[in-house]
Amino acid sequence: MQATSSIYYFLLVSLCVDFFQNETSATLRRQRRRMHYRGLRKSSSEGRRSQRQPRMKPPAPVTVIPSIPLINIDDGVMGVFDSLIGLGGHESSYSVLPGKQGHCTANGMIMYDKAVWSPEPCITCLCSKGKVLCDTTMCHPLKCHNTIIPAGECCPVCSDIASSLDPSTISMDDLTELSGDSPEPNDPGDPVTRSSAHTQGEKGELIRTEGVESKEKEILRTKEGKRKRKGKKSRKKAYRKEEKPITRKDEERRLSYEEKELQAEKEEINKMEKERMRERVEEQELQYESYEEDDSLRGNAFRVPPHFPIPVPPIETSLPSGCSMLDSTVSCINAKLTQIPPIADPDLTSLDLTGNIITTISDEAFNGIPNLEWIDLSKNNITSPGIGPQAFKILKKLKRLYLDGNMLVHIPSELPSTLEEIKINDNHLHAIDEDTLQDLKNLVTLELEGNQLSEANVSPLAFYPLKSLSYLRLGRNKFRIIPQGLPTSIEELYLENNQIEEVSEICFNHTRNINVIVLKHNKLEENRIAPLAWINQENLESIDLSYNKLYHVPSYLPKSLLHLILIGNQIERIPGYVFGHMKPGLEYLYLSFNKLNDDGIDPVSFFGAYHSLRELFLDHNELKSVPFGIEEMKKLRFLRLNNNKIRTVPPERICRTHASDDNDNSEEEEDGDSRLEHVHLENNYINTRQLSPHAFSCIRSYCSVVLKPQKIK
Repeated sequence: MQATSSIYYFLLVSLCVDFFQNETSATLRRQRRRMHYRGLRKSSSEGRRSQRQPRMKPPAPVTVIPSIPLINIDDGVMGVFDSLIGLGGHESSYSVLPGKQGHCTANGMIMYDKAVWSPEPCITCLCSKGKVLCDTTMCHPLKCHNTIIPAGECCPVCSDIASSLDPSTISMDDLTELSGDSPEPNDPGDPVTRSSAHTQGEKGELIRTEGVESKEKEILRTKEGKRKRKGKKSRKKAYRKEEKPITRKDEERRLSYEEKELQAEKEEINKMEKERMRERVEEQELQYESYEEDDSLRGNAFRVPPHFPIPVPPIETSLPSGCSMLDSTVSCINAKLTQIPPIADPDLTSLDLTGNIITTISDEAFNGIPNLEWIDLSKNNITSPGIGPQAFKILKKLKRLYLDGNMLVHIPSELPSTLEEIKINDNHLHAIDEDTLQDLKNLVTLELEGNQLSEANVSPLAFYPLKSLSYLRLGRNKFRIIPQGLPTSIEELYLENNQIEEVSEICFNHTRNINVIVLKHNKLEENRIAPLAWINQENLESIDLSYNKLYHVPSYLPKSLLHLILIGNQIERIPGYVFGHMKPGLEYLYLSFNKLNDDGIDPVSFFGAYHSLRELFLDHNELKSVPFGIEEMKKLRFLRLNNNKIRTVPPERICRTHASDDNDNSEEEEDGDSRLEHVHLENNYINTRQLSPHAFSCIRSYCSVVLKPQKIK
């Protein structure tokens, strides 16, 4: 009985012990399973985060669990995250927790056995039986020419030159710089090392093909070497002093210092990288242009070039309201501006500020646009005291300056010597000194109309320094004589609407190239024009003496004269042979609105011009008949006799009739043909029904003869 009860007691105790052991074992298994699943989930999430960070050269793993593929949606590149859980391999700087078997410590925290965490981006660590094993994200090797690491990713992807311009991407050269700890070299035989070596080989090939041994990479390698040596020393020191683990505060301090240093280096490298990319874009543009030219010659219109260059965006210029920009021109017409707009664009060449209320131009007004070639400041309120002495000095390329319609009393000083055209019409200029225009040796056109200038306030040497001046306008001023000291280069001189009474012999002594002289609306009389004033000019072709006080067609006209305009005088007579000395001969004679009558035109009045006249205007005079000599003008095309007192047109006064003669040859008949195209005889007293049928026989079209309306007396 005692034996039986002992057996029952022993069995009961065994069952209880087995039950408690099973319960304990099950509890431990559940805890391990939860820790294992938790570690896997953390590993997976950390792996996804680490994929977006720069990769480092990984240590050699021992045992590899099945990899988890991660897809880079942006570029379609497949990456593999390998988590290492085996024993051995390279130990990190995280020490084993003393006194607790199988647990690890990292950054001051206790990690249980099989725990997985990510101390840095793209690095995953595992606690295995008290040892910390770390690995970096694995990336597939790429065979493309250019690779980049997108922001937030760990693995590089293929890219063209356009992606490299994005400052958010990281070049292959920046991997080690941004990775934190620098791992030690691994065994060449290990697979991770071979993969890393393969990637480095591709990088070296890229450097060789592009010839990149730039200064920034040398700096990067030097700093990387220093960091490696520093990392090795710190790790060895940590291994020697395992009894004194690195505290969390020390680790944070070290990481904070390294992050600041890495950030400064990253900014420096990004700056140099952007400059290098800009140079690459310019080279690509040149290659692309040459590629297009080659393809156009070969007829390959549909071939796509290997790289599409991305042009450098233009500099954005902030313009005030009412302004617009087209190409290299800024237009601010009638924009109500009170000052020169602060524009900073070195490519700007033209600036139009017409019709504003600008009163001053400071010395710094054009500092941001130093390459201007044309400025229009017409119709403003600019005063001479309001222009800074150095306002235009910075404009080394300025060619045209328009200041019409302002309130200037003298020409601005320190104008650029590059100027070719200046317009200061309709101001209040009342003086030009001999030094005012001294440096403008390239000036071609000078317009100073509508001012207060006269021979009393313009120096005789004012225009002499202008060695290139060919076009001078001084109309609507107060000159009483022709200005003295005109440069020898002058070709066109405009002096209309002045008070000129005399043309002396010395006025044009040195102007051998002058071609046009306009003296209309002055007070000239024919006896105040010196006989030798312009008769010897060899290039003077046009003289306008309209609206003066002339009673006769002036004598001693230039030999080379082609155009003579005498409209609006009181001319009563055309002296005989007045055009006889001209060669090749006068072509245009305008005598409209004068007092010519039949007695004022002799048969020899047009002598010397019969073979050359093309246009003859005698309208608005007091002629009672068609003047003699018109039928002799073989080149005449336009004849105006309207608004006179003509009563009839004799048959041979305009068109000469030739009797048929068998001895006449074709050449003589051709010489006898008239070239008249237009004849105006309206507003006379002509009875059109009594006109001879041969009066206009030489004119090819009767539509060219204007006879209506006529006056009735």
